[in-house]
Amino acid sequence: MEKRKVGILTFSDGRESVHQEVEPINLEFQRRLAQALRETGEVEPVEGREIVWTAELARNEAKRLADQGCEATIFNFAVWSFPHLAVIAAKFAPGPFLLFSNINPKYPGMVGMLASAGALDQVGVPHGRLFGDIRDGEVLRKVLAFVRAASAINRLRGETFGLFGGRPMGMYTAVANTDQWMKLFGIDVEHIDQSEIIRRAELAPADEVEHAFSWLTEKVGKIRYDGKQLTPEKLKLQIKSYIAVREMAHEFGLDFLGIKAQPELTDNFVTMDLTEAFLNDPYDWNGPKEPLVAATEADMDGALTMEILKHISGDPVLFADLRHYDAELGAFDLCNSGNHATYYAGRSRDPDVNLPKVEFYPQGFYFPAGGAAVRHIAAPGEVTLARLARRSGQYWLAIIPGEFLELPPEVAEKKAAATQVEWPHAFTKLKIGPDELLSEYDSNHIHGVYGDYVPELIWFAKLLGIPYRVFS
Repeated sequence: MEKRKVGILTFSDGRESVHQEVEPINLEFQRRLAQALRETGEVEPVEGREIVWTAELARNEAKRLADQGCEATIFNFAVWSFPHLAVIAAKFAPGPFLLFSNINPKYPGMVGMLASAGALDQVGVPHGRLFGDIRDGEVLRKVLAFVRAASAINRLRGETFGLFGGRPMGMYTAVANTDQWMKLFGIDVEHIDQSEIIRRAELAPADEVEHAFSWLTEKVGKIRYDGKQLTPEKLKLQIKSYIAVREMAHEFGLDFLGIKAQPELTDNFVTMDLTEAFLNDPYDWNGPKEPLVAATEADMDGALTMEILKHISGDPVLFADLRHYDAELGAFDLCNSGNHATYYAGRSRDPDVNLPKVEFYPQGFYFPAGGAAVRHIAAPGEVTLARLARRSGQYWLAIIPGEFLELPPEVAEKKAAATQVEWPHAFTKLKIGPDELLSEYDSNHIHGVYGDYVPELIWFAKLLGIPYRVFS
């Protein structure tokens, strides 16, 4: 994943004699902040060339950060500084902005930060605030959470979502307002007819199709051909469909996408399970690649939630239904045809780790056109689940920490067979009960990544002015 480029401006006293006295202190605290961010391996800090103590420096240093392509700016406070300098800098520096007050009790850095924060609030500049010693791991974690959220907001701007088909099966929650997307997130929508998948699939290079077929035959744990719903010919048609969508994404400049599929493709062509799974994966038969978020049922808000999680975490993102609550396990079975990237079978970027745990099942009666269902049980681990939803036209963000459970294989198979044996499953323990979640959650779809990204999602919502709720 491309490093997150973050600007750092450190502010000082506007009196020249005082500024000169405290300049070494300011430089040292700026160096500490930049070094701590750089050592994460995730951030490329861009330091101000000079400590900001005049209006001219505030303008020039802020413009330089914008010219350098920074995705956020940290306003750094170690001593008292004149508040108007931060206000001026905010007019030119790339936001979002984090005001960071260092631990330096001999000098009133926190006073300068609070005075600047109040001034920014008065003129209507959104920002975050944190304080502490950046060498403290917990403080660094908080700053990094802001940086990830801020860079995700910037990376969404200018992206294009590819919408293959339209509203699926009457699902209001799968369709978003394109004007609202552009206004709030800066995202454009390109509409593409599903017939293009059918047409272009026949143009897929025969040599790549054969290579992919051989690679899947070798790598996948088991392919359950049944001579009807799943045959070598149908699997090759799914491979062709993947190639077709991949090439259209490149041709049309799509950053993420959704495919309606039901019922046109699933009744009359072939299912999109393999296409969606491997688009979301960090590899295919050609080697490592960047995951391309692909949402089934053309779920726009689902795809957007996935794209946010991808930008925040850098990892492949899961898409599923809240299929069933298993009272015996005290856990939800997250299960949906299609979008579980095979990455989730082994939580690895190495297909040789994941694919032996994957099986291709024949599709069931829901999808008469047939094809392979990409099936596995999600590897255990801490996860952060989320969903952007709308109430009366206004977005809100559901944030749900949880854990994918590791069940004995025979138990996992029994539980999977009780719902949908041929589809992928993630048995998920949440920190709240099912009644509370189901009474408030606004979608049948849910999305997630491994790890704890609750602070990042909270920052994301705050910076965009979106209400949120942590179900914990």
